[in-house]
Amino acid sequence: MEDLTPSSLAAVLGGYVLGSLPFGYWLPRIFRGEDIRTRGSGNVGASNVFRAYGRSLGATVALLDAAKGLVAALLGLWAGGALVGVLAASAAMLGHARPVFLRFEKGGKMVATAGGATFALAPLVAVICLGIWIVVFTLTRYASLASIVTALSLAVLLVALSYPWPIAVFGVLGALAVILLHRQNIRRLAGGTEHRFELRRRATSD
Repeated sequence: MEDLTPSSLAAVLGGYVLGSLPFGYWLPRIFRGEDIRTRGSGNVGASNVFRAYGRSLGATVALLDAAKGLVAALLGLWAGGALVGVLAASAAMLGHARPVFLRFEKGGKMVATAGGATFALAPLVAVICLGIWIVVFTLTRYASLASIVTALSLAVLLVALSYPWPIAVFGVLGALAVILLHRQNIRRLAGGTEHRFELRRRATSD
């Protein structure tokens, strides 16, 4: 196990700060003058931004949220190896869910941030999971279902392909966290009331 040196601890703290950058809140504020928390699900993640404001803002937020996880994990890997990379990535996910810049109020559901971190920790699995997300979303048009299936696939693949234990544990616990944060979506999916994206129609506010 890698020693948690001061640089490693700084990487973990830096990961939390990176994850706390609420791009899903800031960009609608800057470009639309609105608080995304008053729209749709009230979530500051990319899916709600996409639903409320369309592809341009939604895709931008998704990329920025993924970049938070990617940079945090790379910083941790550089500072102390796989274990620190996982801790920094987990801290970024925690920051995304409970951002200090929003006074620890509800943030996003960590999917994009976890995806970005996976590209640093397990690139091959990340590419496979991205393909799974795209396929499930294209077939069903449920972003929540695509995220849940992808999270489960991530955990299974990391364990099946015998990645180092910190990365495998990251996948399993990350999948559990994503499912927990999507529990209301799961209820709506079961009840047939979950929001389905319309890919060929721009958001009305565009």
